[in-house]
Amino acid sequence: MYGLYDRQGILRFINSDKEACIAYAELFELESTNYCLMNLSENNQKLEDTNLDLNQVENNN
Repeated sequence: MYGLYDRQGILRFINSDKEACIAYAELFELESTNYCLMNLSENNQKLEDTNLDLNQVENNN
């Protein structure tokens, strides 16, 4: 499992395929100096317990 983090340390994309993460960065024109790719395979259990629903939004109104 790989995670693509932006320069601010925000997880932008997660996938089991390293090339898919790189393709995501290229799609959004992220230069290699603006992101880091981390192997998350050691943290698989932690990721299973994390809600990765990107559609979840909190309304502060």
